[in-house]
Amino acid sequence: MHSDEILQLFQELGVVTHGHFLLSSGRHSDEYWEKFRVFEHPRVTEQLCREIANRYRESNLAVVIGPTTGGGLMAQEVARQLGVRCMIAEPVATGGRELRRGFVLQPGERVLVVDDVLTTGLSLRETLAALRPYQPEMLAVEVMIDRSNGEAGKQFGVPCQALFSVTAARSYDPADCPLCREGRPVVKPGSRKMPGQ
Repeated sequence: MHSDEILQLFQELGVVTHGHFLLSSGRHSDEYWEKFRVFEHPRVTEQLCREIANRYRESNLAVVIGPTTGGGLMAQEVARQLGVRCMIAEPVATGGRELRRGFVLQPGERVLVVDDVLTTGLSLRETLAALRPYQPEMLAVEVMIDRSNGEAGKQFGVPCQALFSVTAARSYDPADCPLCREGRPVVKPGSRKMPGQ
């Protein structure tokens, strides 16, 4: 699928909304990309994950890993299509992520990490840090939506690709947020708890 086709699909599904949002990164934005509008349509999720899976059919991949929750849903579908194992990187109360529930990687196993939305890369950095002790061979990071204008993916140390990149994504430090200055109420969508919650 081309970017314009994906954007049209996202618009039809109501993936992008406008307002004043507190993102899981702690930054504020005037738009929010709600990936669960995609996930509520399994055939659409299957189609988008096929775009990712097709890139790795000849890669001798062993495991697809995603951070909870959206990344885990995508990892499951990409792994299913490739006929490989799927693992989930779950949050730790003290910060970061880890593999639980008996998930174990063997040194040198070829791993693909997938996630839903990339803004600052926090969930993916946490996931990659959780995997390092296992010494896998990291092939790449794949995301459905990149809100970072291509910047956040540069920090991972492995190739990072997106199905769709938001070219004009805006986010603000809360101290410099123009929406706050206008007095617009802020909404916290998503599932990640903010410090103090």
